Amino acid sequence: MNVALLIIFAFAALALFLGIRATHGKEMNVDEFAVGNKGFGTLFIFLLIAGEVYTTFTFLGGSGWAYSKGAAAFYVPAYICLAYVISYWIVPNIWRYAKQNHIISQPDYFASKFNSPILGLVVSFIGTIALIPYIVIQLKGLGIIVSEASYGSISPLAASTIGAIIATIYVIISGIHGSAWTAVLKDIMILFVIVFLGIYIPFHYFGGIQPLFKAVEAVKPDSLVLSAEGLSISWFVSTVILNAFSFYLLPNSFSVVLSAKGERSLKKNAITLPLYTLLLLFAFFIGFAAIIEIPGLQGADGDLSLLRLTLQTFDPWVVGIVGAAGLLTALVPVSVMLMSASIGLMTGFYKLIAPQASDRQQLIVSKVFVLIIIVVAFIFTVTGGNALAILNIMSYSFIAQLVPALLFSFFNQRAFNKFGAMAGIITGVAIVLYATVTGAKLADAFPSIPPIINDINTGAIAMAVNVIIAILVSLLTNHLISSGREETYQEPAKDLVK
Repeated sequence: MNVALLIIFAFAALALFLGIRATHGKEMNVDEFAVGNKGFGTLFIFLLIAGEVYTTFTFLGGSGWAYSKGAAAFYVPAYICLAYVISYWIVPNIWRYAKQNHIISQPDYFASKFNSPILGLVVSFIGTIALIPYIVIQLKGLGIIVSEASYGSISPLAASTIGAIIATIYVIISGIHGSAWTAVLKDIMILFVIVFLGIYIPFHYFGGIQPLFKAVEAVKPDSLVLSAEGLSISWFVSTVILNAFSFYLLPNSFSVVLSAKGERSLKKNAITLPLYTLLLLFAFFIGFAAIIEIPGLQGADGDLSLLRLTLQTFDPWVVGIVGAAGLLTALVPVSVMLMSASIGLMTGFYKLIAPQASDRQQLIVSKVFVLIIIVVAFIFTVTGGNALAILNIMSYSFIAQLVPALLFSFFNQRAFNKFGAMAGIITGVAIVLYATVTGAKLADAFPSIPPIINDINTGAIAMAVNVIIAILVSLLTNHLISSGREETYQEPAKDLVK
């Protein structure tokens, strides 16, 4: 067993210990399991939200996109920073309503706001469908990182299996508390590793960051600008806006919001997190450096650029630390995703069919859902396949279809009622599903449409249709309900006998 693998296993054991230890002194019930009894302060909220940003994407996707797609990768810090800015006004409203109405999940929120358990059921299924691909991506990424960093001493499948077991154990025992404590370790590691690599590698190979980009410009100038078509300016802008509004509607992010102690914690994080997110740029620097130093990576192999450059540059003990940080960037997000998806299914589905279930029964069912979700995700991790790729593409666009209902939930819902919300969501999801499966674009229906319009994110187009349908259905159903009330009302007969 080499020193890199020893370091990775040591951090895996430490993460498991912290995750289990997190429940010490607490009596675990549904509230504690799901949202920490709404008692997390600014620091834990910061670490948990940051945990949703610094995932295996930092190690694989971020540097990989810079390597393969160039400037298009900058949409990631752009949308995340914008999401935090928007959250300053939106998120405290969500927290306040949840606190007043004892809400512990995203489906709970929508069901309560629109007085519709069926809408809660729809939201719970959409949230789970959107999260499973992300869990799979984290598990696959974990396997790749650990396998590469251990110089092949452990297979990707074995590493993914161990990671899934660790996350499942401490989620079932500690719920969101386990995620919070492992997030402390993860953020210390990621802060050190990503900043160190992002600064050291450009200076080591090029003498600085500016010389790095001059070298890239000389070899691959197209990577430093957005494309004229495809990943173009209109794609960039529409995707940034779509993902920014959708970020806190991912069930894992929504759950973290509900776990906050107060509105002040959420507002502080909205101010500070954009600065922390800029650290993603260091991952991009590594990807751009790999264009010069490790040319020839094709397709999905571009995601290995950071790890291959690390292996080429450093001694095994440094590689082990980098691998340990990569391990933690998978464990924390996976644990929050498992917990939030399970609680969503419990509140949106199980409570609908068993409304009188006790707190203990709800907690047990939530843990059973954790096991079911991780088994399904692990099957996808092992088998892969086109179905997963399709789900991954659809995830953010799926969640984005909840945005109109969320925004209108803050106002008078006469123009956007529960019938309209469900009709809009279903229509938007159907458009996303059709476009993803068939690859359809606006140009297929309108051949003369300019690229700047054709490149607009399909999820954004679906959301626009979603709003129109929701408002029309809401107005129609309001009219029918009003007419029905008038018809059932009969004016008392006048006494004609004097």
